[in-house]
Amino acid sequence: MSNEYYRVGRVRRAHGIRGELVVELLTDAPDAIFASGRRVFAGDRHGDITAERQELRVIRSSPFKGGLIVAFEGIPDKTAADLWRDRYLLLPDAEVEPPGEDELFIHDLVGMRVVRGEEHIGDVIEVFELPQGLLIDVRRPDGRTVMLPYDDHTVTRVDADERVILVDPVEGLID
Repeated sequence: MSNEYYRVGRVRRAHGIRGELVVELLTDAPDAIFASGRRVFAGDRHGDITAERQELRVIRSSPFKGGLIVAFEGIPDKTAADLWRDRYLLLPDAEVEPPGEDELFIHDLVGMRVVRGEEHIGDVIEVFELPQGLLIDVRRPDGRTVMLPYDDHTVTRVDADERVILVDPVEGLID
């Protein structure tokens, strides 16, 4: 099995007293990934696989406020569920459908160079998924950071092979 894992969900909190978890979705295929009987792996609060590669098997899931409520084997009650807050749920890369042409995984944005014309703005250090859309956190060469929307108005082109994001942000957004 590959050592690469992808984040497919993040546990927000316990739900009720039966050990169910509220899961924020980090996948566009939640029905397949969180189907009854399916397995995911436990990640830590940083999204890394845990040392013991703890496997979780889905008992059931149902939609809840833009995410899911998920019950897993081995999480019997609220006390056990509370220990999962803010942890990530992961899937091995062999079980994740690769992105299509002109697509990439959100986590692939981290580390890409951000350029405006000939100017190197900085490097992506984090990506945030908000209800309004994606934001990329860019570390400037002087150490400061700037948040840029990852949308059609700001991002003009992405070269995945060269790992470059070309931007044309509104005036004043970077300075």
